Amino acid sequence: MNKLIDAPRRIARRLVSPLRRKSRTWLEGLPGFAVPAAAIETLDGPAAFRQALLAQIAQATRRIVIVALYLQDDDAGREVMDALYAAHARHPALEIDVYVDWHRAQRGLIGKHKSPGNAAMYRDYAQRLGPGVRVWGVPVQSRELFGVLHLKGFVFDDTVLYSGASLNEVYLARHDRYRLDRCHRIHDRELADCMIGFVRRYFRGSDAVRRLDLPDPPSTRSLLPAIRAFRLQLQQASYALPDLPSLPDGHVEITPLLGFGRVDNALNAAMLALLRSAQREVVLLTPYFNLPKPVRVAIGQALRRGCRVDIMVGDKTASDFYIPPAQPFRTIGLLPYLYENNLRRYMRAHRRHLESGQLVVRLWRDGDNSYHLKGLFVDDEYALLTGHNLNPRAWALDLENALLLRDPGHRLLAQHRAERAVLHRHAVTVADYHQLESLRRYPPEVRRLLRRLSRVRLDRLANRLL
Repeated sequence: MNKLIDAPRRIARRLVSPLRRKSRTWLEGLPGFAVPAAAIETLDGPAAFRQALLAQIAQATRRIVIVALYLQDDDAGREVMDALYAAHARHPALEIDVYVDWHRAQRGLIGKHKSPGNAAMYRDYAQRLGPGVRVWGVPVQSRELFGVLHLKGFVFDDTVLYSGASLNEVYLARHDRYRLDRCHRIHDRELADCMIGFVRRYFRGSDAVRRLDLPDPPSTRSLLPAIRAFRLQLQQASYALPDLPSLPDGHVEITPLLGFGRVDNALNAAMLALLRSAQREVVLLTPYFNLPKPVRVAIGQALRRGCRVDIMVGDKTASDFYIPPAQPFRTIGLLPYLYENNLRRYMRAHRRHLESGQLVVRLWRDGDNSYHLKGLFVDDEYALLTGHNLNPRAWALDLENALLLRDPGHRLLAQHRAERAVLHRHAVTVADYHQLESLRRYPPEVRRLLRRLSRVRLDRLANRLL
């Protein structure tokens, strides 16, 4: 009887083992940089991220390159702008470039009154304080709905600060609220050169990427031919990486990866290879439970061959889209319920793995703070630092990147375990899908919209785009 019960698992192992070996060989063959383990540091939370960001700006003497979805016109954004201009005043030869999404920078917040967006702040600083900080708008697509600049990474001289966060009050823990994201500091000149080299080659070299700190930026409509050409360039783009014949003792291999579009997407391929190569454990972090189908399939294969899978997501109340019941409801507030509904269905389909403890689902919640963690840990050897939300939009539409850390000597194992222990402080394990709210307990507006979307199957389209 036991043999019959275990038969599906044995068959899955036989069928998947060649794919697993191929995936592991592909991962081990990736080019990258040998970085001393001692040069890699995990920062503990948004307050530490803000402190490190301001400290690195103050210490830079040669170059600063910041790439983020947005630099917000709020107290935290102005603090960063003040620090950048002060750094340039101390070192006039210091080159400072900030790259943000073109569309996001020129609109107000969702649900707020119409405004010129963050670009107005960039122009105001340039008019008051003069040149010194160049702010560039990067239009990945012709419209924000179809894709944004989700590339991440800040370079200060020879130091890389990598986080999935953007720059505003909640990401930088101002005014007693925070949005939790991961952040790592890496001291390595070659890695810093590589990340800056990519930006200079593909962003500065494109007619579609224009200054937002100068008056009268061109209209998006006038840039459409350039945006189309830029998009084609990005589909062929990659980081310039050296071959690494062997990894010296005490070092970790770091491979920057780019992701854009459905075809020839190196970051998507690496994530699938990580999941397919897993032998013992996968830890997956995502803010919105809306996994692309290839990821769901790869996780299912990992479960069938006996891997332990640990998934941590934010509670719906920890979503940046959540609207408390006491506030007026807006359509954007539907998203946290849509994602929770996805998670409930997933847990229901994997009841057996939950009961056995092979699948662990954790929900994070800490008061009115929000959750924005992304990344993967596989078999204590690989860690993926990324801004990729592991959803269909990131999979196919947005411009994404990541740093893949390969650590066969387990030099970073204690650091990774300490990071996960900190992240678990405000997380609870959900052992059964009944512990999540069902549709009938949702607010009336949410029930009505979800039923309407489901009736015409628009919920599938929403999951793909949002």
